[in-house]
Amino acid sequence: RSPSFVRAARAVNGAPHVNGHSKKAPNGKVQINGAGADGKKGPGVINGKTHVNGHDRIHLSVTTGGGGQDGTGLRVAYQGAPGAYSEFAAKTALPGCETVPCRAFADALAAVDRGLVHRAILPVESTMEGTALRNYDLLLRHDLVVAQEINLFVHYCLLAMPGVRATEVRRVISHPMALAHCGRALARLGVDREPVEDTAGAVEMLRSNMMLDTAAIASPRAADLYGLDVLAHGLQDESWNVTRFLLLSKPPSPVPVPVDADAKTSMVVAHRGGSMAVVLKVLSAFSSRNINMSKLEVINNEGGVGEPRPPVMILDTGARGAPTLRAFPHVLYVDCEGAADDPLVREAIKEIEKFAVFVRVLGCYAADTNVYDLQ
Repeated sequence: RSPSFVRAARAVNGAPHVNGHSKKAPNGKVQINGAGADGKKGPGVINGKTHVNGHDRIHLSVTTGGGGQDGTGLRVAYQGAPGAYSEFAAKTALPGCETVPCRAFADALAAVDRGLVHRAILPVESTMEGTALRNYDLLLRHDLVVAQEINLFVHYCLLAMPGVRATEVRRVISHPMALAHCGRALARLGVDREPVEDTAGAVEMLRSNMMLDTAAIASPRAADLYGLDVLAHGLQDESWNVTRFLLLSKPPSPVPVPVDADAKTSMVVAHRGGSMAVVLKVLSAFSSRNINMSKLEVINNEGGVGEPRPPVMILDTGARGAPTLRAFPHVLYVDCEGAADDPLVREAIKEIEKFAVFVRVLGCYAADTNVYDLQ
């Protein structure tokens, strides 16, 4: 069947709607969040694209790629099992690439370090959870650069073995974040929840153990890959659920920013105290040069309520001799518009270096404001 085919949601506990989505849609296919099934026109379609909150929802197939570069000959490491959202993001960003599953995010980044793969893909923030600080912290420990970004619309489905009905499901397994994102729908189902390492791993477990009283939360593509039925579509509590991924490589970046593309520069600014004063100085360094910032995340691991977090460990790649890990209690994650070699951006960084203990540019890459939909 077509890769973007959307099965109609079955009634759950007698209710014909799942998170407000009706199964009575044209041709028996559901309309998800105002978009037509199979990428066809639904409400709010402009020039063939569905606009949601100002973003383009681009319906595309992983097999035909997205708006990314040619990934032929490239190996990309991701965390999870085949069918994971990270794998779909990698194949969209780099059509034709070979994806390499890893047990943990640290293993994916280490594979790049050791030269086993060309890239690693890392989810760093989402509209529902905010910044994934653990993944950012992991990035800072490696001598890697950001080569590319991609935004993926995360669409959760309830998957079960063929022939299993929703009323027969007693337990749902998935990644803890997926379970949290679908909390209201799972409460209506009245099922037990069991966290596992990742969404695709949950599907793999379901299939390999022939679990007939259990369902998994994963993507519609995972259903196709493992031959499972979709019991419910659009299971997430919030309809607009987007995750931003970064593709990482060894320095220097192998991906030059096209002349006609908008550039983005990511950096980390570390300091030891006076958090608010540093924030204001960073803002001033960019605003005085009319440089827009698309991200400013302030991390304070000292004091406050409860136990302080351990300091952030950052690999100082500019240290004399071998790169050295350094500990900082205060960190700012910054994304700004413009290339790292732009004179104004360089001036801003030099100004920040005067009052910050440490500044490291994480990468300069083409900004991608599209949101890719892998239904």
